[in-house]
Amino acid sequence: MSAAGTIFSKIIAGEIPCQCVYEDERVFAFLDIAPLSHGHVLVLPKEAKAFLHELSDESAAAIGRALPRICRAVLAATGATSYNVLQNNGSAAHQAVMHVHFHIIPMTTAGGLGIAWKPVHLASDEAVALATKIREALQ
Repeated sequence: MSAAGTIFSKIIAGEIPCQCVYEDERVFAFLDIAPLSHGHVLVLPKEAKAFLHELSDESAAAIGRALPRICRAVLAATGATSYNVLQNNGSAAHQAVMHVHFHIIPMTTAGGLGIAWKPVHLASDEAVALATKIREALQ
């Protein structure tokens, strides 16, 4: 399914009701219907793309401007002092809806996002080679 045909596109279009908390020309945010914690919000670009790297610079910039503002509002509304911002790309990375979206998940005593972080070792020569390849790809 393309991002244009997802449940999120239908929510943005007003075809499916939601509890909208923020909207501007390029960004739409609403309460998650299956929250991990009180105040769990989804923030999406109105541009229908499945992956973050596919977004236009304009949509990416709009998300970057809106996220901190919405985070502040979630903290103020919930009283939480800690939160996670989560964004997944691809089903192997646990993306369930193929429309770019960010989760703002307040961490409270009642819940939040649990993460099992398992770092791996990156050898110095591998780090140099990888950083070089990334810099080259950015040009």
